[in-house]
Amino acid sequence: MVVGAFPMAKLLYLGIRQVSKPLANRIKEGARRSEFFKTYICLPPAQLYHWAEMRAKMSLMGFDAEAVKPLNEEAAAELGAELLGEATIFLAAGTCLVLEYWRQKRQQRRKKRERQVAWGAMRDDVDHLALELEALTTQMRAMPQLSALEELQAQIQEVRAQLCIPDGDGPAAPPTEPRPED
Repeated sequence: MVVGAFPMAKLLYLGIRQVSKPLANRIKEGARRSEFFKTYICLPPAQLYHWAEMRAKMSLMGFDAEAVKPLNEEAAAELGAELLGEATIFLAAGTCLVLEYWRQKRQQRRKKRERQVAWGAMRDDVDHLALELEALTTQMRAMPQLSALEELQAQIQEVRAQLCIPDGDGPAAPPTEPRPED
């Protein structure tokens, strides 16, 4: 399952990236054309990203980065548009992952409910069979015991002996008298 799921996840990610790229490009174009979009949506994240990146690089190289020179407006607008485009792609992929997770959880809950229903049905069947077994056991106890049955058979034999009926399944036929021949 995991081996087959990995290429599918990769394929899904590439598909999402391809679908959301036109949206990201449209956002970039909007940032280039609209002064409001550029000033209030693209520039602040770009300047913040540049500031954090430069401070991290300077501290890694051992320099004291007290003041970081801000990017010029064109570079910041381009960087902000790129960040916004990548954020859009990331958001689309994250949304797909969350939706897939919810779908899997819903499917697991459905399977769990089905198993519980099946177990309940089996428990009911077992309880029903236990009741039937108890009823049959009660019937067997109510039946005459084997010794009583043997006693009845002995009494039948005595009655047959008194009636001169040979041991057999049915009454004997009356003896026939020989008929004279004509």
